[in-house]
Amino acid sequence: MDAFTAGLLQRIRTTESDLTRARDEGDDFLVEVEQAELDDLRRLAADHGVEVGATSV
Repeated sequence: MDAFTAGLLQRIRTTESDLTRARDEGDDFLVEVEQAELDDLRRLAADHGVEVGATSV
């Protein structure tokens, strides 16, 4: 796995965790921010052929 793929997958995992925490805390604004970031990261992964796999979020 190259550095780009590893870094992208790590950012996705971190953002998923942050999104879960925002939901748990009831922070609607942060949920929107984290969801938008996650959508962007997943789109970037798809554009570069990076397999993200099933997620819990």
